[in-house]
Formats: sequence, structure tokens, C-alpha cells
Amino acid sequence: MRLTVSGISWWTIALVAIVVLTGLTAMLFVRVRTQRRDADHRDAQIRHLTGEVARLHDTEAALQKARDAAEAANLAKTRYLVGVSHEIRAPLNAIYGYGQLLERAGAIDPAEAARVIRRSAEHLTNIVDGLLDISRIESGVMTLARDVVPLPEFLDAIVAMFRVQAEAKALRLDYAAPRNLPAYVRADEKRLRQILVNLLSNAIKYTPVGTITLSVRYSGMIATFEIADTGIGIPPADLERIFEPFDRGSSDVAHGQPGTGLGLAITRVLAQLMGGDVSVTSTADVGSRFRLRVMLSEARDVSVATARRRSITGYSGAPRTILAIDDDPAQLAVLQGLLRPLGFSVYAASGGAEGIDLALRCQPDLVLLDIQMRDLSGWDVARRLRAIEDGGIPLAAVGRLKILLVSANAHEFAAGGDGAAAHDGFILKPVELEALLDAIAAQLGIDWQSGEPSGLAPPPAPIAVPDLSAASVTIARLRYLGQIGHVRDSEVALDSLASDHPESAVVVDQLRDHLRRFDLKSYLGLLNSLG
Repeated sequence: MRLTVSGISWWTIALVAIVVLTGLTAMLFVRVRTQRRDADHRDAQIRHLTGEVARLHDTEAALQKARDAAEAANLAKTRYLVGVSHEIRAPLNAIYGYGQLLERAGAIDPAEAARVIRRSAEHLTNIVDGLLDISRIESGVMTLARDVVPLPEFLDAIVAMFRVQAEAKALRLDYAAPRNLPAYVRADEKRLRQILVNLLSNAIKYTPVGTITLSVRYSGMIATFEIADTGIGIPPADLERIFEPFDRGSSDVAHGQPGTGLGLAITRVLAQLMGGDVSVTSTADVGSRFRLRVMLSEARDVSVATARRRSITGYSGAPRTILAIDDDPAQLAVLQGLLRPLGFSVYAASGGAEGIDLALRCQPDLVLLDIQMRDLSGWDVARRLRAIEDGGIPLAAVGRLKILLVSANAHEFAAGGDGAAAHDGFILKPVELEALLDAIAAQLGIDWQSGEPSGLAPPPAPIAVPDLSAASVTIARLRYLGQIGHVRDSEVALDSLASDHPESAVVVDQLRDHLRRFDLKSYLGLLNSLG
């Protein structure tokens, strides 16, 4: 019997109810799932937005850091340019002013004007040399030598030079060499000397009374040099500023001292180039202590060290010919004066075109070539010489012509010798004569012949000279410059001695004669005879 409700069966009603409930359940399930998916999507969006906000914060922080760095760099550049301008304008003003007074024939002593102009010119030269040193280091142009340095004698010579300056200010300079100091070390002798000279010079300059102490420790190939003074000291805020170019800190006393303001900047970058560092501790009005730490490996091959200290008298093998091309007669004279006594045949040309023509006629083994010349640049000359060779015309008597660029254009430095460049090597002016000789030997494959160890020349025959004790500081500087072979600065110091002490004319003339002949042995012997 079938149950019906108003003609509709109960089965139909149940089926409809089930369908409706199923539909409602499915709708609810779909709605819940959609809401969950929407919630997950919102969560993902929130996480994404949160990440974007974090990244925006990081970007803003990075931008702010970069902006602060740029502003700091801009301020440093401004301070640097202001320092350069001040340091250059001060001596220029003296030169300009005294020049105008001389033109107007005013009531001024010409000799005094000449002294002021010369000293101002020296100051400008020192600024330029200091800036070039910093530029060479930062651009990677400057390379370090691996000299064999007799460390005890090296330090004794520096101390002897500065002891004279200290005594002139009634200061005491204390130094005692440690017992474990190696006899010979490997280092760039010129740069190590430059660092120690800068530090000791500053110690004497900024110490009105008291003592300067140089102490040395050596352990595990690490040398530590400490220069302590009882001078004016450095405020804590200035301990890093003093290593910036032209920045002497906030002390009025420091600003009143002569100098270029580049010494400590050069000292730090040189120390870092040598793999070390320079630090300072100081107390205002008490004194300062500068500490240099640098690796100086011990050189146990004493024969090499001895050879480095022997005077070169010539070279072995067949005679060699060198062509020097430079439009500066003084530079040509220096090269000829150095190379001819060693047995080289030296030809000189005062321009690029003349040099190419002369190379075709004299068949040089090596060309020493300046870059900046009036007619052709050194680069053009080198390329033309190579083109002549590649065209089948031999230039060198034997083998391929060697070309060394010898130039003051530090920004054009290119090592060469790679087979692609026209030149085989590059030497920067001012030229260290030993470095030039090393480069020539490397290019020509020659071995130097040496005489006995040069040391210091014996004093020449006594000459009648006045008492020059008042010029002891200048004479000490002349002796130092002679020991390092710096002819140009020696000539400048001789001019200073002659102008400041006219009674030294006889001695100055003899010293100039030795320099012109590059006879540094006799030059040093005469200086030593003065006491």
C-alpha cells in the first residue's frame, strides 16, 4: 500500500529533501572552501605586502646610507680642495707678491726676494710630489721594490740625520737598537725611509721641549717602530683627521707649523701598501706615540746584500748602444751622465722625429723615450719604431729593439712588455737611478760589474773653509740626499746653503761639481769632512 500526501508519494518528498539537503551541504562546503581560499589569498597578500614594506624599509635605509656616504664624500672632497687651494695659494701669493715688488724696483733686497721665491717654489714642488705619491698608490701605479736593506746601519743613518735637527732645537733624541735586530731585511728601502723620516720629522716639529724616542721591536718577521715625543699632543677627535691630506686637526699650534700637510697621509697609505699600518695614541699637552707595524723578512743571503752596496762600474758582455729621446736637455744630460761612464754608447735626440731618424742610423739596443714632447708623443714614436721593424728594417744591432718609456705622465702608466704594446717597460719620473739601471739590465740581459763596497768616500784633501756649524741642519740634509742619490733635491739644498750662508761659496762650488759629474762618492766625502 503506497502512502501519499495530496497525491505526492512520501518517497518523492524524501528524495527531494535529500537533494535539497545535499545541495545545501554542497553550497555550504563550497562557500567555506571559497572563504578559506580567500582568507589564504588575503594572508598571502598580507605577507607579500609585509615583505614589500620590509624591502622598502631596507631600500630606504640603503639609500639613506648611500646618501650619507655621498654627502660625506662631497664634504671630504670640498675640504680636500679647500686644503689644496690654501696650500698652493700661500706660496703662490709670496711668489706673486715678491715678483711684483721686483718689477717695480721697490725697496726690497733682491737676495731676500730670491730666497722667498725659491722656498715657495720648493713648497709647491713638495705638494705636487706628495699628491703624485698618493695618486700613484691609490691607482695601483706604485710598486714596491725588494731591496736588501742593512737594517742596523739604515736606522743609524736616519737617527744621525735627525739627531742634528733635534739638537738644533735643544731636544734629546734617544735610540737604542735591540739585540735581535737582523743584519739584513728585505723591504722597499726608499719607502721605509720615507715613512720613518715623516714620523721623526713630525715628532721634532711638534715638540718644543723634551725628548723624542725611537724604539724598535722585531719578532717573527714583524718589525714594530715606535716614535714617542713629549710634544703638544693630539686631541682625541683629531686622531684620524691628521691622516687626511692637508688636515692637521684643530690645533692652532699645528696649523702654525710649516709643511705641506701631506706627510701623514702619505705615511699611512705607504704603510698599507707595504702590508702594515700606522696608528697613534696621544694626550693633549703631554705627547704622542706613533706606531708602525710592517713585515720585514730577514735576508740571509749576505752576499746579495753586499753586492747591492757595491758601486757599479760597468757591465759584462758586448758593448751596448742606448738612444735617449727627450725634449728636455736637462733630462738628456742626466741620462748621458749616468750611462756613459758605465760603458754605454749613448745617443740623444731632442724630439720624436729626430729620434726616429737617429734610431735608423745608430742601431740602438735600447731606447729611453719620454711621452710628452713637442712634435710627436712617445706613444707615436714607439708605434712608428715598431712599424719600421715589422716592415723588415732592423733597428737594433742584434735582436728586437727594446723600448722603455721614461715619463712623468703617471696617469698614462702602462707596464708594457706583453707583446701587444709597442713598449717593453715604463718608468715614472722622477727616476730613481738604481731602478733605471735595474730596468736596463732586465731589458738587455746584462750583468753589472761592481767595484769594492762604496760606503762613504774618504775625505778629500783639506780645503780652507769657514766655520759652517750654523748650517749643520742643511749639511745633514745634503748628506742624507747624497746617500739616497737624489740629485735634484741636492741641487735645491745647495742653492739654499749658498743663499743662506754666502761664506760657503767655495764648498758649494766643489759640491756642485761633484753632482754634475755624478760623483756621489766624492760628494759625500766632502760633506763628511765638514763635520
